Amino acid sequence: MDNKKEISHLQLGKYGEYFAKMEFTKAGFDVYTAEVDDKGIDFIIRKNESEHYDIQVKSIRNYNYVFMRKEVFKLRRNLLLALILFEENNIPTLCLVPSLEWKNIKQKFFSENDYENKKSKPEWGLKITKNNAEEFKKLYEFNKQINNL
Repeated sequence: MDNKKEISHLQLGKYGEYFAKMEFTKAGFDVYTAEVDDKGIDFIIRKNESEHYDIQVKSIRNYNYVFMRKEVFKLRRNLLLALILFEENNIPTLCLVPSLEWKNIKQKFFSENDYENKKSKPEWGLKITKNNAEEFKKLYEFNKQINNL
């Protein structure tokens, strides 16, 4: 996506949602869109008749910090973060992060911020930098992660 700097962050987010939906569809999942995103769920995927996963999508340009509010991103087995990395002169990279990765923060990418007595609400964070992006992509690459579902 060469002109990603020309589109707004809202357009980039919508592009990321559609990109993620298409990749899940290509991988054989049923995809159901949430009409209202008031619970931190952008869409739902179904693997089979008894298994479904809630998907929260975040899109970032190059390298950045992304967060999910704890009040809506409640860690559980069937909640996943679909992170789309838009890097200059590259096709978007879709990564899939199980929400339980934040339960026992072992990787340098993850953070938990409670902001007690502050204006900001508690959040789960993810910091992607130029120095850690390749390692992150190897660990959470979409095709690798969907095999774990």
